[in-house]
Formats: sequence, C-alpha cells, structure tokens
Amino acid sequence: MTKKDLKPERVFHFFSEINNIPRPSKHEEQMIAYLKAFGESRSLETIIDDAGNVLIRKPATKGMEERPTIILQSHMDMVCDKLVDYDIDFLKDPIKSYIDGEWLKAEGTTLGADDGIGCAIELALLDASDIEHGPLECLFTRDEETGLTGAHSLKGDMLKGNMLLNLDSEDEGLFYVSCAGGKTTTATWNTSYMSVGKDYFFLKASVKGLTGGHSGDDINKKRANAIKLLARFLYKEQKKMPVLLAQFNSGKLHNAIPRDGSITFAVPFSEKETARVDWNVFSTEVEEEFHVTEPSIQWHMESTDTTPVMPADLSKRIILALQAVDNGVYSVVQDTILGDITETSSNLASICTTETSCSIVCSQRSSVMSNLENIVNTIRSVFELAGADTITHSDGYPAWKMRTESHLRSVAVQCYNDLFGKAPKVIGIHAGLECGLFAERYPNLDMLSLGPTMRGVHSPDERLLIPTVDKIWQLVTEIIKKI
Repeated sequence: MTKKDLKPERVFHFFSEINNIPRPSKHEEQMIAYLKAFGESRSLETIIDDAGNVLIRKPATKGMEERPTIILQSHMDMVCDKLVDYDIDFLKDPIKSYIDGEWLKAEGTTLGADDGIGCAIELALLDASDIEHGPLECLFTRDEETGLTGAHSLKGDMLKGNMLLNLDSEDEGLFYVSCAGGKTTTATWNTSYMSVGKDYFFLKASVKGLTGGHSGDDINKKRANAIKLLARFLYKEQKKMPVLLAQFNSGKLHNAIPRDGSITFAVPFSEKETARVDWNVFSTEVEEEFHVTEPSIQWHMESTDTTPVMPADLSKRIILALQAVDNGVYSVVQDTILGDITETSSNLASICTTETSCSIVCSQRSSVMSNLENIVNTIRSVFELAGADTITHSDGYPAWKMRTESHLRSVAVQCYNDLFGKAPKVIGIHAGLECGLFAERYPNLDMLSLGPTMRGVHSPDERLLIPTVDKIWQLVTEIIKKI
C-alpha cells in the first residue's frame, strides 16, 4: 500500500495537509489561518472567536434545508512528543508519516491523528459536493490537549445545532456517551544546592523505551511510569545510605505516561559499588515485573562529574513524595452499563529540576466529580506532608454524563447496524472529552463521540488503523444523511 491507495482519498488528502502545519498545543496560529482560508475560499461562513476556536457553517443540500443542524467537532492541536534521539522542531517542521501494513505511523514522533484525522473528516465534508446533509456546523477547538482552553472559552451562543458528533475517540465500533472529568495538580519546592566533598560519588541513571501512552485511555493497562521506576530505586537506596539528589527530569505532558527519564545523585564514596549492584538487581526485577507491557525497556547507569546537590532533608522529602504519590487506577466504575472502565485515576506526569526549583505535575481524572475531588485531595496531602512550598490546581473540566434518551445515538446505532451488519458498543471513556464543557454551555445538546482506531496516542508509538478511517467516513456521512 502506498499513500495514493489510502481511502477515503479526500480525508487522507486533508490529513496530509494538516500534518504539514505545525500545531502544538497553544501554538495553533498557523492551523487557525489555514482553516480561515479554507472556509473563505469556499464562500462558507467562517467564524473565529476570541479564544481561537474556528466554526465553519455549510448550508444544507437542496431539499434538506429543514433538517436539524448537525455539529461536527474536533480539536486542532496535537501532542508533540518524540523519541529522545529524533531531531525535529515542532514549531516549524512537518510530521513525516509512513505506511506500515494497515497502520499509518510517523517517523520518530507522534502522528497527530489525535485529533488531526477528526479535523480531516470535517474538512472533507465541508469540501464535498456529492454528500447529502442538512445544515452543518464544523467546530475546530483550540488547545484541547493542555487544558481544553478552547472548549472552556466557547460562548453559549456560538452554536446553533442541538446534536453534536465529537470526532475525538480512538476505537472504531465503540460509541462513547460519557467521559471523565479532570484536574491537574502541580507541587513545587524551592531548591537550594550545595557542594559536597570527595566523600561522595556521583552517578547518573536513566530508563527509556517504555510504552507510555495516554493517561486516560492507557492508565489501566499496567504500563510502567518512568518517574515511578526511578523514584522506587532512589527510595530503596535511601533506606540503605544517604542519597543526595542533584537532578531528576522525566515526562513532558500532563496527559501522557512518562516513557523515559534520568536522575543524577550522590552517595557516599564507600557505597558506590553497592549502588551499582543494587541498580542491576533492581532493573532485573522490574523487567520481570513488566515483562508483558514493557518489552523494550532500557537501563543505563554511569559515573558522572561532581555537581551541586540538594540538602539531605530536601532530597529525602522529594523522594518520599515520589514514592508515596498515587499513580494508576484508583477505583473502577460501579455502574456496569457503561462497561468495565476506570472511574478514578492519577498520572504522575512529569518532574523537572532547575537551579531554583523542583516541580512535579500529576493529572487526576474521574467520572464521579466527588471522587475527583477526593483523589485531588489525596495527591495534595502527599505534597503537603512532603513540605512543598506551593501546590496549585488547574481549573479542570467536568465529567460528561450519559443521556437516558438520545435521538442522535439511536440513529447512529441503526446506521452502524445497516452499514456493517452488527451493533456498535455503547460505553463510557475514562479519558477527558470536550463534551463535558459543551454540556455546561449547551445543557440540551445531544452528543456522541466516535472515531477510527488509534493506538499509542500521546507517544511516538501513535498509529492509525487505516481501514477504520473509511468505516468512520461511511458512518458519519450516513448519520448526517439520515438525521
């Protein structure tokens, strides 16, 4: 298969164009300009709000003017992650994709199918002249991945339709009708550094090659977290000997499971061989522990130059906090109507040490807002006990609750049955979707989330299952025809 063979051709054409446009979260200016030019060149009503969200309206085809308006929605930004040794400037360079069997992948980076393929489906619909439909509103939101900023800022009078198809899901054949709410917690310690004499030996250790993934979709898949692994080792050593922390850097994004990380630390010179032996033993044990989910894990330790370190008390408190803080599934849903999914979780997302501070970011999610508050308080209490100088929380976003009655869902299920001879699965999702915020602005909005199959999103392993794009295209065009 070559790129010329990709079907539907119109969708993959626009996806290719989108991946030539730099669009990291909070840097979507070029994508906004592209969407504006796209709409105006086709004489379609094009609106850009104060937040940078873009809405393009397309009139109904002849004879369908009285049909209800359908909103199609996707987000224009992408998570920009790459392999450690891959050279790219996400603010300037395109994403380079290639075909591997039935999968579309990217060279050394995230693919941007989350949610570039949703945007491409919308553009293909707006561009088409051979598809029947009622009035369409195509909404492209900004900065979904780092706080749902665009959806947060959406005004309550921007949309006219009362049914919305969210094109930001990653499993063809699954219809999502609810999602988790979320909040991010950041703890910061003001750091001071000191020099130590020749009685201390310095080591640099790292782990890489972890699977990583999306902190919503993949948090229940028993994958290793690079920060947690390195913290576990430091905690074990701290029980044996003084450990002075110099640097700890891992993770990039609040909604991605850390794939790699490194630490620089000092131990008493007399304990240097003990630390090396312990590292070898620890790495062997962890490889066995994660032999299914982390087949490509890589470990490295080496001696390094003397460098200033944090005082013993500060090093100890940060290591204790990293060992204690929750990471992974906290509870599962009690209502089995929505399937066997995670209810509440937390992702230890990143740690960064500088000359003046050490900051730790954790991302909490829950489909039950009272339990979201509970897990946020649980995370906060660990950092309070560890003496963090500041602890802050993002504004967060609400959960989206399933509607008992949904005309959109009924039509979509029937269309799927008619097209593919089987029923889709209607479930909830632990990842956050913008639908929760849309429901706040538009309480009567009937919504459904769907999309083609993707794996490894928010990581350089991101890939798109090519045949499922055509299935979603067929389904979406059938839904807007039948509503």
